Amino acid sequence: MVRAEHQAGSVKSKILHAAAKLFFEKGYERSTIREIAEAAGVNRGSVCFAFKDKEAILCALVAYVLEGQFLATEELLKGKTEDKILFYAAETTLQLHIAESSEHMREMYNVSYSLPRSSNIIFHEITEKLEEIFKGYNPDWKTKDFYEREISSAGIMRNHLSVPCDVYFTMERKIRVFLETTFLVYHVPEAKIQEAIEFVLPFDWKKIADGVIQNMLEFLESKT
Repeated sequence: MVRAEHQAGSVKSKILHAAAKLFFEKGYERSTIREIAEAAGVNRGSVCFAFKDKEAILCALVAYVLEGQFLATEELLKGKTEDKILFYAAETTLQLHIAESSEHMREMYNVSYSLPRSSNIIFHEITEKLEEIFKGYNPDWKTKDFYEREISSAGIMRNHLSVPCDVYFTMERKIRVFLETTFLVYHVPEAKIQEAIEFVLPFDWKKIADGVIQNMLEFLESKT
């Protein structure tokens, strides 16, 4: 029984690792179940048995990416600050940079925020963290209030990460506008918003984002 469970877990890990590489290299839409199965070294039936469909695979990867973002941010800020508002600013800045790292990553995020099951994972995973971060500014809000605001702020995130940076809409501008807009939803004072923006700008986010992506692939590969 234990061996069967181990084998099932190994197959799932192989599929996730293969899918992640394909999604990063050629995009979510262009990657097929057949290609994922071939890259994982399993048959198509095994993929469908383990995950049912491609969106289910995406849902599993979304969970890994979200966890990777938060863990990377915690590690980055260790010994620098325990301020929850600054943490949120750093974590969302990291997400914007991961999406900007390639058009396939941008597509993966866009799809994740758009499809029903993957977006539902994002809404519920983030709601718990938002309540912890912003409760001080909104003491009368219940969990459902943070859930409703997450639907709103997730839309802000999706729109910002879906539009590529250019000579006018630079990454610095994207970060500033995203944080200024999103923090207003949670009633963060203007002075705190500006403090958060100035705090996140000096970090080498491109290097950090590349490291998060690489770490996730290495983690999934180690599970196979």
